Amino acid sequence: MNLRNYLDKLRPNFEKGGKLHAFKSVYDGFDTFLYVPNETSKCGSSIHDVIDSKRIMSIVVISLIPAMLFGMYNIGYQNALAAGRLADTTFMGMFLYGFFALLPNILVSYIVGLGIEFAWAQWKGEEIQEGYLVSGILIPLIIPISTPIWMLIIAVAFAVIFTKEIFGGTGMNIFNVALAARAFLFFAYPSRMTGDSIWLSKETIMGLGYNLPDGFTMATPLGQIAQKIPVNVSLNEMVIGLIPGSVGETSVIAIAIGALLLIVTNIASWKTMLSVFLGGTLMAYLFQYTGSSSIQWYEHLVLGGFCFGAVFMATDPVTSARTETGKWIYGFLIGAMAIVIRVMNPGYPEGMMLAILLGNMFAPLIDHCVVQSNVSKRAKRTKI
Repeated sequence: MNLRNYLDKLRPNFEKGGKLHAFKSVYDGFDTFLYVPNETSKCGSSIHDVIDSKRIMSIVVISLIPAMLFGMYNIGYQNALAAGRLADTTFMGMFLYGFFALLPNILVSYIVGLGIEFAWAQWKGEEIQEGYLVSGILIPLIIPISTPIWMLIIAVAFAVIFTKEIFGGTGMNIFNVALAARAFLFFAYPSRMTGDSIWLSKETIMGLGYNLPDGFTMATPLGQIAQKIPVNVSLNEMVIGLIPGSVGETSVIAIAIGALLLIVTNIASWKTMLSVFLGGTLMAYLFQYTGSSSIQWYEHLVLGGFCFGAVFMATDPVTSARTETGKWIYGFLIGAMAIVIRVMNPGYPEGMMLAILLGNMFAPLIDHCVVQSNVSKRAKRTKI
């Protein structure tokens, strides 16, 4: 008996009148996760695409794998580099060290986030949705590797409950869930989210890696810029990604591979991605031209979370602009604001997180203005 037949045999127990009807939402959650729902859209629902949400989420997760794998290697690379043992450490040793360092964060993110979603659906008697499949992997990739597990648990719980479920669940949230978790950590525990000591994993794990002194620090390039310290990494290192930073944001090459997959599969809008870079380029060039920025304009585009945010965060179909013209405006606003925050606010050298959250806030207004503009143009044409 295959899995499909086995699930169909169990279904009557979860239907109305069955012994396990109280857990129907849990059954439906597992069933729709494993198989495409054999149902048509209900009256009054909105359809944005012919592909179901589970397939969208799966492709996004796959597109994140290159950045995640490189991030694992970079965790081990930075640990060996800080210990002065780079020449003595093998590629596999550095990768496995990073794998075991990141794995607990991924597991905790999914267990806590999905656990809350299952409990919420059970409490409300609603179907379990797959929206957290992407947020669950994004959150560990956009926080420092040294983030304590207890902080991650609180941040995930806050983001899922107050950013998603309160607004009605998947597809109804105003702000990006993963960025909400990052913002919560940044404002609730600033000393654990900023500074030069948070980007390194400093203890041996599973017999791998090296113990580093508690006071050992390693600044990110953006952190050095904020402190008016000359950046000591080359453009090649910035693009390849062998620099300190959040796990998934350092490698432009790995992010580009994910971006290509998202664009080819039409999961993410290339217009939004491109407009983010256009806005960032223009603003970075203006700051360089006026002498306000200490680095070249193109270095802003490959440092920090700019590329990662442009590809995986700004293109979130739920929280971004949906009109074609609105995508250009929305992306341009995010790219420009990210550079403005970086240059004008030395206390927050990153900028991308706040810029995207700001863009999320204005996305509905942007779409509304675009739609009303089109309505007005059509109305004028009918009068002629």
